[in-house]
Amino acid sequence: MDFIERAAKKMEEKNKSSLLERAVDKMVGEPAPSKETKAPAAPQPRTEDAKPARKSRQGSIDLVSLRERGFIVPDAPPNVTAEEFRLIKRSLLVHAAERHHGGPRNSNLILVTSAQPGEGKTFCSINLALSIASEQDYTVLLVDADFAKPEVLSTLGVEGGKGLVDVIVDRSLDLSECLIRTNVPNLAVLPAGRQHHLTTELLASDRMEEIVEEIAQRYPDRIIIFDSPPALASSAAAVLAMHMGQTVFVVESERTSETQVKESLSLLTACPNVNMILNKTQVNFAEHKFGTYYAYEGRE
Repeated sequence: MDFIERAAKKMEEKNKSSLLERAVDKMVGEPAPSKETKAPAAPQPRTEDAKPARKSRQGSIDLVSLRERGFIVPDAPPNVTAEEFRLIKRSLLVHAAERHHGGPRNSNLILVTSAQPGEGKTFCSINLALSIASEQDYTVLLVDADFAKPEVLSTLGVEGGKGLVDVIVDRSLDLSECLIRTNVPNLAVLPAGRQHHLTTELLASDRMEEIVEEIAQRYPDRIIIFDSPPALASSAAAVLAMHMGQTVFVVESERTSETQVKESLSLLTACPNVNMILNKTQVNFAEHKFGTYYAYEGRE
């Protein structure tokens, strides 16, 4: 009997202790976690909320084919064509640098065009881009802007895809997604993009102005070369000239008439700096003449 009474008394004391502990817990709250307790992990974003990084594509220029067709290629021995374009690019780079000293804002945007097809504007565009890419302080973006007859990518041996027109039409498309990084250091290419029946109107749009501003101002060391349609073959050349800081006008020797030159130049007056290349001339090696380069100063 004493044993039962002692057991009952012990249980009663235990219950009182438990009641007291629970009362204290309610008053004080939950005990603080120990130092070893890890903080809960931050919530991870949902898969559909995480946007993938936008990357440009990679393309390999067929340098062997370019060399065989007389283009400038890296590591090639000195030649007349390379020297000619060294002379041509120097003046263009001087003008491009003026934007850092109060000069025209878009002087690093260079339009390359001609009066009519077949005068060598794409040949000059590519060689100019390759020559500038060899500079230590510049990178080059070559834009295939001859939308009716794009030849830059096929000449380089690079596969095409979405390009400038697609970026103008589709605001959700980022320009970087269309750029093609090449195996030539410092040189990237932007395809023309899809065919569109309102190309000229798209080039004159506010959206095109935004794109031009972006590619002109994003990188201070970037030179952008637009291979444009011929001025007398498409109204796109005149509209592109409105966005440019410089124009290189290619004239085929002994083919393009003075009338065609004057008419073409009258369409490019929106550009503040127009230069001329006399292409396909006979070189006089005895006089060490690498090429002919003229600056067009007058306006009519």
